[in-house]
Amino acid sequence: MDPACNATYQALENCSLDKTHFLPLSPDARARCWHAKLDLRSSPLLHCKCHRRMRRQKHCLRIYWTVHSSFTHGYFNLETSPYEDPANEEPWKIDYKKLAALVSGSHLAGDSANPCLKATHFCSLNKKCVHLRTYYASSCIKGAESGDTCDQRKCHKRLRQFFEKVPEDFTKRLLFCPCQDELCGERRRKTIVPECSFQDSIKPNCLLLLDSCIKDHICKSRLADFQQNCQAAAMSPDGCSQHNHAACLKAYMGMIGTAMTPNYVGNSSTEVSLWCTCENSGNQQEECDQIRSMFISNKCLKNTIQSQMHLSQATLEGQEGLFYMPSLSFQGDSTNTSLASEMCQVTKTKTWPDISEYNSMPMASSVYSGAGVSWPPMALLLLLLLLLSPP
Repeated sequence: MDPACNATYQALENCSLDKTHFLPLSPDARARCWHAKLDLRSSPLLHCKCHRRMRRQKHCLRIYWTVHSSFTHGYFNLETSPYEDPANEEPWKIDYKKLAALVSGSHLAGDSANPCLKATHFCSLNKKCVHLRTYYASSCIKGAESGDTCDQRKCHKRLRQFFEKVPEDFTKRLLFCPCQDELCGERRRKTIVPECSFQDSIKPNCLLLLDSCIKDHICKSRLADFQQNCQAAAMSPDGCSQHNHAACLKAYMGMIGTAMTPNYVGNSSTEVSLWCTCENSGNQQEECDQIRSMFISNKCLKNTIQSQMHLSQATLEGQEGLFYMPSLSFQGDSTNTSLASEMCQVTKTKTWPDISEYNSMPMASSVYSGAGVSWPPMALLLLLLLLLSPP
């Protein structure tokens, strides 16, 4: 450990704590903070980043914001994302051959009437996906289903675990399934159990929502990541200043499970928004509107979500009669498959009962329907012989 670097960091940490508790700084303390900021310019700490799936993520983010607190000006100028470039992260490890074998024994390939139902069945084939989905569902529905107050903090934590630890091939299918009717749209909207994770009895002011986010290192970091990667650009063909829809999509999913959790505004809409209002914002009306527009009027985010849904729809149409292909990913205007995989013809179909749903989840029972009914070939043959036999 470098003693000089450590001393600089400790000084900055003390300055940051004083700011957090709104304590006035003495002249000597202000001088120490100023010198620590100057020393930091030559420190390797200034260039460190955090990984999204690292074990001590919160600790890493605390260090990042301690170091970068002096370079942050205002809510809407959080400098840059504290996270590593997604392109540099370790790829997910999935046994696609084993997964393809499981899918080939189900009716997943041929049944695309409800893409969100299909995505749920697909999740049930992966042990980590179905385990962590059950984990957050069980936390988020407690209290919410009976109208009582749920433990939103625990619900948010387990939602973050789901989106951090489950491969995107599964999470993107669940969150951005392309729907053609409201039944499918309801299932998509209720993916994150919004009765607990998103909604509340009253809508808070968006300024208060942002204040609570800024005070939390994880939420503040996800917001900075979202601002960097989903920043809209009016003159850009794809609507994004960074021209990277994949990074924007990851940043959007990162916001789920924070104080600023977004969700779909309805069952028949692909627009997303925060659960907040700008009524009674006084002389901060413009700032409040700016917070809401980060989601509901964001051209980059809108194009990103629609592009993902179009790609998912293309994948579904290409899988009619095929048993498996990894989900598509995209960057900018070009498209490519996330992993190369052969597509094989399904030679037989079987019924696949809907075993991955949770009976206690606060959704209409119709949302969970979808198990197919098939007649055994022998029964059909006997029926035909009876009909054709002479009286």
